[in-house]
Amino acid sequence: MKLTLGFSPCPNDTFIFDALIHNKIDTEGLTFDVCFDDVETLNQKAMKGELDITKLSFHAFAYVVEKYALLDAGSALGFGVGPLLICKKENFGRIESHLKSFEYAQDDNSLKTGIPGKFTTANFLLGIAYPQLRDKKEMVFSEIENALLKEEIDLGLIIHENRFTYQDKGLHKVIDLGNYWEQLTGCAIPLGGIVVNRNLPLAMQQKINRLVRKSVEYAFDNPKSSIDFIRKHAQAMDEAVMYKHINLYVNQYSVDLGEEGKKAIDTLFAMAMKNGIIPVFEQNLYVQ
Repeated sequence: MKLTLGFSPCPNDTFIFDALIHNKIDTEGLTFDVCFDDVETLNQKAMKGELDITKLSFHAFAYVVEKYALLDAGSALGFGVGPLLICKKENFGRIESHLKSFEYAQDDNSLKTGIPGKFTTANFLLGIAYPQLRDKKEMVFSEIENALLKEEIDLGLIIHENRFTYQDKGLHKVIDLGNYWEQLTGCAIPLGGIVVNRNLPLAMQQKINRLVRKSVEYAFDNPKSSIDFIRKHAQAMDEAVMYKHINLYVNQYSVDLGEEGKKAIDTLFAMAMKNGIIPVFEQNLYVQ
């Protein structure tokens, strides 16, 4: 049986799925038609229910819980892994002062912020930390740094490997939104998860969950096995940066969410529903 599978070309995802799609583990008769897309494109595909299995941001998941259930395996959660809000170094003093002066304002359209997508968890966290920032421009995450340098935007919300490169380009951190979340809740920050279409039989959903876990475990046991696959999709990233990226986003929560991981996700959704950021729902989130 062939299933459609979507994930990003980022090293953490290619690291996780390499063994699954290249038959390095027993796939129990399943094959996969893979598409590589940035997280916001995957979010939009999930909204339409296009894929059997897909990576998506937890923010977007709130809008598709009737279509998809969350796997225990494959998620990206952790401490110190959150998105960063950055600006040009020479503008930092002015922007920091401006943000503080508008801290309690209802609306502030004087600063344009580049975001990696409306339904990204990064944008959700930005909305909690700086609800007054309303002038947002949706961009492919890899274009945000250059837009800042060209002063097309005042602030940039960066994710993925850009966390490791922005300083080299003369850009400056305004706030680490992951640290903000951790101090607010004491929980790991939920970034993205792997979901499966609820139209598939429960036994198939459970099989997929089992296989993704085996793929992650294989990757941990054989960390260099996927290097060629990772490098192929990593935008000419230095190998040391690739593995730094992987080590940041792939951890014990990627093998199994466990009670602690589920608590972080449940906290995220409860807070978002309370603040009116996402619609209220009662659907169970997880594959049973």
